[in-house]
Amino acid sequence: MSSFPPVPSAKPFHYAWIIVLAGALTIFSCFGLARFAFGMLLPAMRDGLHLSYDDMGFLSTGNFAGYLVAVGLAPLALRRFSARRLVTVSLLVIGLCLLAISQSSTYWLLGALYTVIGMGGGFANIPVMALVSRWFRRERRGQAAGMMIMGNGTAIILTGFLVPRLNAAFGAQGWRVGWLTLGIACLVLGVVVGLLLRNDPADLGLEPLGAAQPVAYDPAESRGAYGAARILLHLGGLYLLFGLTYMVYGTFIVATMVDEYHYAEATAGTFWSSTGFFCLFSGVGFGILSDRLGRRGGLMLAFAVQGAAYLLVASKLGPLALFGSVALYGLAVFAVPAIMAAAVGDYLGTARAAAAFSIVTFCFAIGQTIGPGAAGVIAEGAGTFSVPYFAAAAINALALLAAFFLPRPPRHTA
Repeated sequence: MSSFPPVPSAKPFHYAWIIVLAGALTIFSCFGLARFAFGMLLPAMRDGLHLSYDDMGFLSTGNFAGYLVAVGLAPLALRRFSARRLVTVSLLVIGLCLLAISQSSTYWLLGALYTVIGMGGGFANIPVMALVSRWFRRERRGQAAGMMIMGNGTAIILTGFLVPRLNAAFGAQGWRVGWLTLGIACLVLGVVVGLLLRNDPADLGLEPLGAAQPVAYDPAESRGAYGAARILLHLGGLYLLFGLTYMVYGTFIVATMVDEYHYAEATAGTFWSSTGFFCLFSGVGFGILSDRLGRRGGLMLAFAVQGAAYLLVASKLGPLALFGSVALYGLAVFAVPAIMAAAVGDYLGTARAAAAFSIVTFCFAIGQTIGPGAAGVIAEGAGTFSVPYFAAAAINALALLAAFFLPRPPRHTA
């Protein structure tokens, strides 16, 4: 416990917003640069290393498998190391692996390094997102989680403009320069995050941001409510369905635009950058909506919008439909992670938020481990990405239905 007296959270500026900034920089690095840049760099890597569609998919799957392992181990790691230390070390490891990828020439070495990067992403993401429930009370959690996830959209905008220009400037070596640049950025940001991040408001003599609103628990309201295990299974199932689909699009959309829509790589990069612009509003917009409408309504809307994005790109109706798909995907893609980060605190309380978020994220990681690899195999066999996109739309429809049956969270001190 800190020796400082608690400072009221109603001050004009609260350090919780610095935690949001540190979280956004973490997500920018471990996902925005290390994961979402992969789709932009993939066409040039494919040409340089003679990769097939299923090779491309399994590289992505290796990354997600590493993430899955890290998510499972994160609760144990957090018992031995603070969130601040775990996040910082993870970002530095990611940066070093990105530098190594820039110098790699064999498929298996690329796969191994990208798997370690996936592990670093899990060890960075779980602790930093769990801090939302520690630093914010219920009425601000969705907003805070969404603002952290804005780091993804910023990175997508950056890489969408940067990578094609590096490829144009450096030719066949452009993808290597791209990974080198991203690796240096991750190392710098890892140091910055380490300086900014704090583990608990009490460390600075603060209380969580937001008004404390203790409410007596009403057993009548809880009639039919799920127990802890059941609600975890429900949330985890929803997150698994999301994981199955979202990185199919994120991994293959640039390749789809180049190979099936016959756009130049620079044009495809511009489209992908526009995805990043819409992503800026995804997590924070849906996070605020879920603060006001409830987590169930927010999830249903997110799944509906995302499913529409998959249908539009699969249908190949032309450039306008493609742009609509990119816009809808960007608007919804980070909604579900933001809502989940808030939901675990709402349903299970602050004390169990980190462990609960790790469990539901483990389910999500299973889905995203299977999704891109399966989509690559299907696309290779079908000769088109339309079939995986139609399958993703069907899975999203199932997720929307499952979200409808999500119960209201129990009433307890926020």
